[in-house]
Amino acid sequence: MSFIQIVEYETDRADEIAAAMSEQSMPSPEEVPGFRRMAFAQDRDNPKRYFVIVEFDSYEQAMANSDKPETDAMAKQLGAMVTKGPTYYNLDVEQTQP
Repeated sequence: MSFIQIVEYETDRADEIAAAMSEQSMPSPEEVPGFRRMAFAQDRDNPKRYFVIVEFDSYEQAMANSDKPETDAMAKQLGAMVTKGPTYYNLDVEQTQP
């Protein structure tokens, strides 16, 4: 089964984070083995709270991506712009529905 990592954070600098993220191209399966998709979401009930949801084929592939220097650099850059977090959730997908 696949693996999902969710990163939760709060920020007053959403525009700056969006700009930093747009400077980085979205990864592709060719660039990041095992990468399936990524989504960015804002909490409707708390507009300062955001989530980044990334799906990989496996936990091992997600951790290999996390160990890359460019992933670490981006995490540090974004971490400097948050007011709370980041909090990481590492989830093994046990079942999906169409």
